[in-house]
Amino acid sequence: MHRFLFNSIRNRNWFAVLLLLALGLTFPSTAHASKKKKANTAPTPVAGPRKFGFDPTKLVWPSPPNIGRIHWVDYFAGAKIDFTTEPNSKPKASWMDRLAGGQTDAEKVNLKTFPFQMIGPYGVAVDSKGMVYVADQRVGAIFIFNTETRDCQMIRNGIEAHFGWINGLAIDDDDRLFVSDGKMHRVLIFNTKHELENQITEGLVDPVGLAIDTTNRFLYVVDTQQDQVLVYDADSLKLLRRIGTGGKNHFLTTPGDFGAPQGVAVDGDGNVYVTDTMNNRVEIFDADGNFVSEFGKHGDGPGYLARPKGIAVDGDGHIWVADQMEDRLQVFNREGQLLTYVGTGHGELPGQFKTLTGVAIDKQNRVFTTEQEPGRLQVFRYVTDAQAADEKAKKDAELQKAAEHRQKAVSQPQAKPAETSPQKAPDTTPQNSAAPTKAPGQ
Repeated sequence: MHRFLFNSIRNRNWFAVLLLLALGLTFPSTAHASKKKKANTAPTPVAGPRKFGFDPTKLVWPSPPNIGRIHWVDYFAGAKIDFTTEPNSKPKASWMDRLAGGQTDAEKVNLKTFPFQMIGPYGVAVDSKGMVYVADQRVGAIFIFNTETRDCQMIRNGIEAHFGWINGLAIDDDDRLFVSDGKMHRVLIFNTKHELENQITEGLVDPVGLAIDTTNRFLYVVDTQQDQVLVYDADSLKLLRRIGTGGKNHFLTTPGDFGAPQGVAVDGDGNVYVTDTMNNRVEIFDADGNFVSEFGKHGDGPGYLARPKGIAVDGDGHIWVADQMEDRLQVFNREGQLLTYVGTGHGELPGQFKTLTGVAIDKQNRVFTTEQEPGRLQVFRYVTDAQAADEKAKKDAELQKAAEHRQKAVSQPQAKPAETSPQKAPDTTPQNSAAPTKAPGQ
């Protein structure tokens, strides 16, 4: 009997403990749900594009008092995003949709209007209207930016085209777009409406860099796996010749040969510039494919190269080289002398780079660079030799004028101070008082 009573009391105690625990677990969750519900009713902070704590348009290279030759202008990361959309404004799914695991029409992604962002931009080119084209390897699309309105069009894999692994871009004087596709072993040609009109497959294994000589009508295609530059007729698309010795598995270092080349550019005289990536150098050829010269040594400091990729030539004949490993954009003359550079270390601030890959220069002296880590296109403005000379002459004239002004101030005799007449003693006679009278008999 006592044992039964003891067991009954013990069971009631355990029941009370369990009841308290259940209440304790229930009330906090209810309070948490209340707090959560209250938190959801709070205003959501407005999202927006990344801002900088300084004005990046003031950035210039080299730094003052030198004449600035490169100015930072802007950057692009993808299509516009509407940040004003309410995150909780989408309609709720019906119980049937939730039960079936389906989505409402508003939750379904429309690929035709989806604001794609760049993930792995590589090649870059500019058409006659100033539109900038960027080939993104990982997105599998070509972004087309209007730098004035910031609007973005796209040529997308599976929608407007079929891509495997796109690399380089080039645009001729008729605004035809050439796209190298390494996975598909071909170069695609699009018309001005961005419609595929032709392709090149002859002799290609892994096409990467592209360049067009609009005067001689040559299309240059860098084939990285073959260690060669293939030259085609830009109109008939027929293979004309090859530059470099192929089939040596990137081991050749002799002048005129390559080790996994990547980029190619053409100057106004038809000379061809190729980044010989594994050999950390730039090789120069004439319009007939004959070797002319080379420059570049392996190193991690300014003036040296470490896996160069993109290359471009400006209107003054300066050679711009995108160094991927050091994330440095360097400018050289034909002799390989470093003129200036942009990029100090790896970073995502304006004027810094992370996995710098491509570079292009248009006729308005705008410089475009692509980098793969932040997925970004940066825009710079190049100050030409003539503009720099005018600015230097203006500054020299101002300095000369200031120097003449100082010399004139020093040589001019100082005027003597004017002589002053002696001052009279002050009259101590009280004002408005009568003159003293003499005593009688004096």
